Amino acid sequence: MHTYIDTKNKIQRRQCVVVGEIASVMASCFVMFRRAFFILLILSDSVVQIFGLGVGINYGQIANNLPSPSRVAVLLSSINITRVKLYDADPNVLQAFSNSNVDFIISVGNGNLLNMTDPQAAQAWIQQHVQSHLPQTQITCIIVGNEVLGGSDTQINSYLLPAMQSIYNALVNMGLEQQVMVTTAHSLQILATSFPPSTGSFKPDLAQYIQPILNFHSQINSPFLINAYPYFAYKDDPTQVSLDYVLFQPNQGTIDPNTNLNYDNMLYAQVDAVYSAIKAMGHTDIEVRISETGWPSLGDSDEPGATPENAGLYNGNLLRRIQERQGTPAKPSVPINIYVFALFNENLKPGPTSERNYGLFYPSGVPVYNIGVQGYLPELMSSASRTNALSIFGILIIITARLFCAVLERL
Repeated sequence: MHTYIDTKNKIQRRQCVVVGEIASVMASCFVMFRRAFFILLILSDSVVQIFGLGVGINYGQIANNLPSPSRVAVLLSSINITRVKLYDADPNVLQAFSNSNVDFIISVGNGNLLNMTDPQAAQAWIQQHVQSHLPQTQITCIIVGNEVLGGSDTQINSYLLPAMQSIYNALVNMGLEQQVMVTTAHSLQILATSFPPSTGSFKPDLAQYIQPILNFHSQINSPFLINAYPYFAYKDDPTQVSLDYVLFQPNQGTIDPNTNLNYDNMLYAQVDAVYSAIKAMGHTDIEVRISETGWPSLGDSDEPGATPENAGLYNGNLLRRIQERQGTPAKPSVPINIYVFALFNENLKPGPTSERNYGLFYPSGVPVYNIGVQGYLPELMSSASRTNALSIFGILIIITARLFCAVLERL
């Protein structure tokens, strides 16, 4: 009996030793994995401080060298961007972002406005491009037309509001009107006057279109979107427009003589000019949001100021103000709501060189410039880096398995 008990005690003690050795091996492996993972992050050039930008991004695709939407989803997740605006309703993009925390604005192109005035066509469009992606992909807004008013094709002006109404009614029929807003995006060419901001007004020849659109916004509680580019004002008159004023750099600003409000940057003055123009048409219940703004990092010889340094200052200073939840001088309690243009440089965009160089990133995933907020935006991991990572982790798994086997053989 004593022999049995002694033998049992020895076995138990041996088992405790083995369990301790296994625990030690597991702890060592954990440390190895953690160190290896840290080293891999460094080797892959992906070590960045992650931050929430609190800003939306325009994801244009007029290019033939962009990364796949699935890679773009990883990139945007790594920099905590959760608001994306598309210029179409690309199903490949919407599917790539399914089950993510990204809110999408999708768009109806100008060439499709006439078709969208037909309620049945609008219903079919919503079924195909919105309903089929919900709830996996979060679609929160539809922009019907881009910079229609004030553009060269005046024929489509009359299609704009009916198309917006048909799209909205289709959402109502499907019970989606509380989830998905309807609006359109305007250029600042719709303004007759913009300075001082308190005198902002719309062009008289566009009033017949803008007034009912404002009434519609008020009725459905949707925002008025503008594409605002202080760069254009500087480019057109660099000797009279202060570069510091348009880049959010320290400057004495300008005073609106009617309100005594001081404006230290042009973008806020432009927004408040739109608010004044809307007020002049009888509305104070419509929020103005910026659907596009940005600065080019490269331009032609007649495009002064288009440099990486200025682009970095513009977007970096803008992001700081967004993080501070600033409002404009006339609307200090309403934080500016902005979508930066653009995510990538797009090599097939027509027009001057600047049009192809508004991106925060090259198509390779490399940042075009330092955006000035907690370091560089991260690069995409290359296929070679992923291969190396898999190889190293594979070796670690083999080593771990062999260590376990060696311990178990001693039982």
